[in-house]
Amino acid sequence: MVLAIDVYYFEDATAKSVGVLFNWEDEHPREIIIENVKDVEEYIPGQFYKRELPCIIAILNKVDTKQLEAIIVDGHIYVDNNKEYGLGGYLWKHLNGEIPVIGVAKKDFFANKETTFALVRGESKNPLYISSVGMEREKAIELIKNMKGKFRNPTILKELDQITKR
Repeated sequence: MVLAIDVYYFEDATAKSVGVLFNWEDEHPREIIIENVKDVEEYIPGQFYKRELPCIIAILNKVDTKQLEAIIVDGHIYVDNNKEYGLGGYLWKHLNGEIPVIGVAKKDFFANKETTFALVRGESKNPLYISSVGMEREKAIELIKNMKGKFRNPTILKELDQITKR
């Protein structure tokens, strides 16, 4: 199974974390997990992982992680070309490197052009920025490229985004 996670933040220091479990060939999630998280830290530029990681862990606590082939996060693995960790890297570190993490971001960073790959899917002119840790980047790119859906975002990741914002 694969777990994709997204988080939506509210103004009252709470967040809605959503995880979807699926297999690579699926078009829709097999299971949806929702967790509301209280007392979320403020956003600090350059330290986004401090805010998001506890929300991701809240979902992981509800999943049998031994069954996971990979985790997809809405973000980057590295924040620069020197491989300084971003959200995905800190998640991989938290998991003791036991589960590969794939970052799928809608925006790139100026400083991490060498650690991401701009993947254009479907007829979109805008790429997704793919990075990975614990898995060869080329394999991660191929997996995301081949996910179901005709548009920029694979159908499952688009559905995850919509559930998170509902």
